[in-house]
Parts: sequence; structure tokens; C-alpha cells
Amino acid sequence: MDKPLISCHLVDSDGSLAETPSEVPKVGILGSGDFARSLATRLVGSGFSVVVGSRNPKRTAGLFPSAAQVTFQEEAVGSPEVIFVAMFREHYSTLCGLSDQLAGKILVDVSNPTEEEHARHHESNAEYLASLFPACTVVKAFNVISAWTLQSGPRDGNRQVPICSDQPEAKRTVLELAQAMGFTPVDMGSLASAREVEAMPLRLLPGWKVPALLALGLFVFFYTYNFIRDVLQPYLQEGKNKFYQLPVSVVNTTLPCVAYVLLSLVYLPGVVAAALQLRRGTKYRRFPDWLGHWLQHRKQIGLLSFFCAALHALYSFCLPLRRSHRYELVNLAVKQVLTNKSHLWIEEEVWRMEIYLSLGVLALGTLSLLAVTSLPSIANSLNWREFSFVQVRPFLIDL
Repeated sequence: MDKPLISCHLVDSDGSLAETPSEVPKVGILGSGDFARSLATRLVGSGFSVVVGSRNPKRTAGLFPSAAQVTFQEEAVGSPEVIFVAMFREHYSTLCGLSDQLAGKILVDVSNPTEEEHARHHESNAEYLASLFPACTVVKAFNVISAWTLQSGPRDGNRQVPICSDQPEAKRTVLELAQAMGFTPVDMGSLASAREVEAMPLRLLPGWKVPALLALGLFVFFYTYNFIRDVLQPYLQEGKNKFYQLPVSVVNTTLPCVAYVLLSLVYLPGVVAAALQLRRGTKYRRFPDWLGHWLQHRKQIGLLSFFCAALHALYSFCLPLRRSHRYELVNLAVKQVLTNKSHLWIEEEVWRMEIYLSLGVLALGTLSLLAVTSLPSIANSLNWREFSFVQVRPFLIDL
């Protein structure tokens, strides 16, 4: 991408365009890697004047937008007041020769440590950079944003940019810059929070651990119960071998049980919280920690409920495809011939299955509506009354 995405305009946090001020702000970037190139593309597209400092500008100039100026590091740090340091921690020391030119500048550290480096170093990358350049103001920001997000623009959950610094003025400058690029800045406090900010990309689905363990525990419990009832008990009492039902049939019987319990657990904490507030006579006292965590995990529990319900639907469609089901149909036909029955029709069972399938499809549809409206892109387009209506009424239908 060698041309600016949006020329002569700034991008507001809501995605709309705002007029560029008469004097285009200049931003510097030290580094020529993938993140530096994506950052330059986004800055140019947001209406900023970008100057890139590289150790080999002739070789890397063609990789950056044509509107960005690519030069040597010594020349790049001269005029910009805000300079992004887009390089690894071990290369920070190579910038020590620029200490005099960097004095008084705002250095934005965008680096991320590996898990091994995070465990080995007691100070964050941003704090280490601040120790090397005491005359500069270091701001930690944009480390949770990927190069792809910078190129394609902010989308839903990845709009947030945690920012921390010891200098309020410098932090406010970077906050405004993030807003101009279309992101949502989040003030994380002083630079001491940089270690926590740098740990964010290292976490693997931190909000899903407890809900996933809960769903797994429920699945094991119901699977064990269904195994004992449908497989083990007939084998011990009647000698029937039904162990072939373990991979599909028992799993399919277990999934709706898990989905139903998880869906109930989504709305139960709200009832408990309301009862607790009524008992206390006030809504301004803090909930117990266990209830607070429960309330925070409702979205993940609901999505896991939808996942189990969707798997149940898929397994149900696969039931007629099993070889055992075909044998059962043949055996039923043979029995019908031997008993000289030309017409086998049990009205009650037919109606029960028809109603079961119809209600199952409706339940899955309403549960899909709950899952879709919980996504940030959809939820943000609804007002509170619309959101509460969609979340409460389908829930009652599902139950």
C-alpha cells in the first residue's frame, strides 16, 4: 500500500472523518519491520506526516507508503515530538547515540516480550527504555494492536489501546493520537502498569478459563450419568451390548443437558444479585467476589451454551447416517413382516417427534439470536431497551 488510505483527513474514534488541522502533525518511527510499516500506513492514512528512521533507508524506503519520508535515524528524530520505537528490547541500546537528539521527546514503546522474556525480566520493556533515556518521556501504547489491525483499521473488540505513562501531558498526547487513528484509548495509569499491559498479548483467552472448565465439568457429569443409564445398566441387567452408542448417541444426549444448564447459569446470577440487593436494601454495596466473577463470565457461559446446542443439532442430523441405525431399521422391517403387520403407525410417537423437532429448531434459532446480539458489533448498534428485550424474551422462550 503505497498511497495514504485517507488523504487530508483525520479518522475519529467512531470511524467518521474529521478535517485535518491546518498544520499537519509530524510523527516519527524508529524501525523498519512489519509493525513499523503498518503503523506508518495507518498514520499516513489518518492524516499525519510520518518520518521513518532506518539504518538502511535506501533498502527499506520502497516498503513504506510513498507519503512517508524514510531517512536515517539521526535525521528522523529531529523534528517530531512523538516518536514510536518499533524495535525489540535488545536493540534499544543502539539508540543511545541519539540521546541528545531524543531529549525532551515522547517515546512510544510498542514492543512485546516473549513469555520467557516476561518471566526473566523484572521490569517492563517500557521501563527499561525509560531507564536508558531519562531525558525522554516514555509512553507504553499500541502493543496489543497487531500489524494487520493497523492496516485494515480498528474492528470491534480490538479497538481498545491501553496507554500508560508517568507524564500526564505525554499520555494525553498519545491518547489523542490513538483517537485520531480510529482506536479507543484506555488510560492504564502510570508506567508501572506497563508490565501488566505487556502481559495482555501473552494471555490465552483469560476470560474463558472458568466457563470452559465449568462446561467441561458439566459435560463429564452428564456423560457419565447417560452412560450408566443407557449403556452400562442394560448391559449388566439384560446383557445388551450398547457400547457402540458412546461416540455419538450418548454425546448427543449429553449436549442438550449441558446447554440447558449453562443457559440457566447465564441468567441466574442476575436473579441472585437482585435478591441480594433487596435483602440489603441498597444497590450501592459491592457484590461478593464469587458473584462478581459469575456476572462477568455470563457472556462466555452463554456462548458455550450456544456452542453445545449447535453441536447437538449437528449430532442429531448425523444420527440417521449411522450404520447401527440402518441395522435397526432393517430389524424393525423384518419384525413387521414376521408379525404380519402391513402398516406400522403410532400416532403418539409421531406427534411427539414432530413437536420435539419443531421446538428444537425454534430454541436453536432464539439461542442464535442471543449469541449474535452478544457480539460487540451488534450490541453497540442497539440501545439498552432493545438489547434487554432481545436478551430476556428469547431466553424465556429457550427455557
